[in-house]
Amino acid sequence: MLNGKTIILGVSGGIAAYKAATICSRLVGLGAEVHVMMTESATKFITPLTLQTLSKNPVHIDTFEELDPKVVTHIDLADRADVVLLAPATANTIAKLAHGLADDMLSTTLLAVTCPIVIAPAMNVHMYEHPTVVHNIELLAQRGVRFIEPGTGQLACGYVAKGRLAEPEEIVAALHGWLTLPKPLQGKKVLVTAGGTIERFDPVRYLTNDSSGKMGFAVAEAAREMGADVTVIAGRTSAVEPQGVHLIRVESAEQMLQAVLTEFDESDIVIKAAAVADYRPKITHHQKLKKTGGDELVLELERTTDILETIGKRKTDQVIVGFAAETDNVEGYALDKLKRKNCDFIVANDVSAEGAGFNGDTNIISIYNEQGLVERLPLMSKQAAAQRLLQIVAQ
Repeated sequence: MLNGKTIILGVSGGIAAYKAATICSRLVGLGAEVHVMMTESATKFITPLTLQTLSKNPVHIDTFEELDPKVVTHIDLADRADVVLLAPATANTIAKLAHGLADDMLSTTLLAVTCPIVIAPAMNVHMYEHPTVVHNIELLAQRGVRFIEPGTGQLACGYVAKGRLAEPEEIVAALHGWLTLPKPLQGKKVLVTAGGTIERFDPVRYLTNDSSGKMGFAVAEAAREMGADVTVIAGRTSAVEPQGVHLIRVESAEQMLQAVLTEFDESDIVIKAAAVADYRPKITHHQKLKKTGGDELVLELERTTDILETIGKRKTDQVIVGFAAETDNVEGYALDKLKRKNCDFIVANDVSAEGAGFNGDTNIISIYNEQGLVERLPLMSKQAAAQRLLQIVAQ
């Protein structure tokens, strides 16, 4: 239940505004105190009376319409809110928040809140994919704003594409989860590495691997949801960057090592999910390497510094979690790695198994500590696997 939670429901002017009625009703049914704020455009699609009846509170549209002379309404509500939900959020409303515009009740209140903001966008697919809208969403995500992605389906304009508001049940479930999820890592600093490293042998060519960063990013998001202060050191990735974390970009194994060592002493938990190169070219060419007359090109490689082993030797009271991507003898190699590198946990998976390899959205992992197997997880999303891993680490 959401008893005792105060929610500001911001409704902006799109055809999906009619779904705000269901969202409002569901939240009130869960016990939340809901205060609706509408843009003028939103009132063209759904009446304030509808949302007032459902929320049992006045609907706010005009900044200067002060119903209670004892308070300044937008400041009072901003101070009391546990979360702000924008559903639907149009491109215009997203742009206002991204750039600090405050020309109506909703946008003014958004600049005054200190609670989390959750945005459920809804718009035409071309608008959603426009570089300006993409930039604004990324900008807000970097500030910690959370997004509930739009769905794919029939749009009001006639397209069948991505851009329709997520279903009310999905929005309410996500909000409920964020508001009621236990915070066992509150006050802890979590350091996560993600993605693959790049080892260049000339300005245009390099050695790398298939890591997408999805697992590391999922771990970072799970740690953030559990209340941790999260820093992510990421190499080459193809996954969507996590929101509400401090992201440090690196390229090579050496750069990742230095970044990890900089953050290590202040960290409580370190989760090494990155796929770091074991070798790099011994000689790096500063000009593009040209083809020679021969049929072969020989690259001489040298070992990189083992980051997990290095921090394992340096650790004091940190909890260190390593990853072992294997293709055979998974348990044997994982337990050996755990002992050699002084880890507290090793997360092992057989990357040759269907659904457990690089680039996918699912994983099959086994979690080990010095006593042996802690838990073996079946095929599940990387987000779900990350959440379970963090629950075990938190315990």
